[in-house]
Amino acid sequence: MRPESLVQPEPQPQTRSELQTWIRDQLRLPAAVESTLLSAIDVVFSRHERLWQESKQEAIQALSSGFADKMARVKNELSAKDATVSSISCYFEQLVADLTDKSHRDPKTKLMNFGRFTEQLESFLALEQRGRWCAVGLVDITGFKWYNDALGHAVGDQIIERVAHLLREQVRSDDLIAQERPGQRSQDLHARFGGDEFCFMIPDLDAYSQAYAIAERFREAVERHDWTLEDHRLAVQPVRVDVGVVCLWLGRVADRRFIARRLAAALVQCADRLMYEAKGERASHIYLVRHKVVNGELVEVTADDQTADEQPVPAETAD
Repeated sequence: MRPESLVQPEPQPQTRSELQTWIRDQLRLPAAVESTLLSAIDVVFSRHERLWQESKQEAIQALSSGFADKMARVKNELSAKDATVSSISCYFEQLVADLTDKSHRDPKTKLMNFGRFTEQLESFLALEQRGRWCAVGLVDITGFKWYNDALGHAVGDQIIERVAHLLREQVRSDDLIAQERPGQRSQDLHARFGGDEFCFMIPDLDAYSQAYAIAERFREAVERHDWTLEDHRLAVQPVRVDVGVVCLWLGRVADRRFIARRLAAALVQCADRLMYEAKGERASHIYLVRHKVVNGELVEVTADDQTADEQPVPAETAD
């Protein structure tokens, strides 16, 4: 319990008006003295308020100035970091692009690999609505095994790389060309069966006979090359190629869209068969046939077929 003798102190005035009231109530001064005291208190309060406001403004200015400097420094730091982040971002974007490109290309010839070629061919067959014909072809180096066995795999590699270069020089901007490597590791590409085969796709042909002209251009480019520049022993047996080409009448895209994958595989298989048939023909190293899609199947176009009124395939390409 509190002792009754303990008296709570009266609250002290906290504001100017409370102080004025307290002076009037507690001091009971003569009116003139009270007025003088209150005036003096007003002067003191006013001066302190003015000084406080000035100090406040100076503090705000100082703080603002410091904040502006700090913000400028932060902005410069952020700009430097943005430049670094942008540089890193560009680096990784380029890295991803390079890795993606490398995953789509044969490491030695730099041509599109067969997997990527197939993807592009399937996409074309499923979506393309322009043109009348397209063509898919396979190119094979004649007697390549002899070069490997007689001259060594190093010369074999040189031949493959040079053929790839020559074919790449002949393609149009819209043509696709790839080195076939189904089921092979890249390090085995040039030393295993099939490693000397190339495939190409020619889109948007007005006449199927144009495909023969392009294939012939491929063949002649290889035949005209001075192979002794690669190895003097190649003078004994210069490099030649055999080409199989299948032309497809594009027709309606609706006939191709849902069978594009199967159709692409069938075209490549047909071109492969024609290429091997060309190997057994001494008079010509190019075989070409025409096909169209009928009820979801690849069907050969015969001489009597009126699918297109075009000039015939050169006589030496007929089966």
